[in-house]
Amino acid sequence: MAPRSNAVLQFPIKQVPNIVNRKVPLRLKNTDYRSREYLTEIEVEQLMDAAGRVGRHGHRDSTLIMLSYRHGLRVTELVSLRWDQVDLKQGLMHINRLKHGNASVHPIRGPELRALRRLQRDYSTLPYVFSSERKAPLTSDAIRKILSRAGKEAKMPFTVHPHMLRHACGYKLAQAGQDTRAIQHYLGHKNIQHTVRYTQLSPERFKDFWRD
Repeated sequence: MAPRSNAVLQFPIKQVPNIVNRKVPLRLKNTDYRSREYLTEIEVEQLMDAAGRVGRHGHRDSTLIMLSYRHGLRVTELVSLRWDQVDLKQGLMHINRLKHGNASVHPIRGPELRALRRLQRDYSTLPYVFSSERKAPLTSDAIRKILSRAGKEAKMPFTVHPHMLRHACGYKLAQAGQDTRAIQHYLGHKNIQHTVRYTQLSPERFKDFWRD
């Protein structure tokens, strides 16, 4: 029998990458990418026109921009919107707010009714308002791409993302002089401090500062 060796078996040591000096690119602040986080009413109209011109689903894409803007929808609320939430006869839409927001019922105006009726004819057999060619609801990523493409087509000076439409809604309502508490309920904010940001942006607060 061979004598027992006192030598220690040498196994290859796993090399651990040195990450001490590795620089991981960090995301910059939103202000480093764009000067503001909302769109004006004119810019939303330009975005809708651009979305209607590109792709095979121009009407669908321009309609989702309209609804997101007019009802301050988050992208996740937009993709989960179902036809059973929409009453085209009475002109009403039930909004289920996410992030623990308050649900509400919004009136649907003429342009929205006409756009939704046409959309329903095209996608009448599907449960979700905004669906893909595969008859599945659009994903959040798909809507981001739609907005980005429309922004480029409209020659926007910055990259457009879906949440800018929700901010555009709040800004528009505040600029029109709507009551802050009513805007809070319309957007489904739990905390009114999230709504106050729009009244702070409104130039109506300063309209009488100078009288020329």
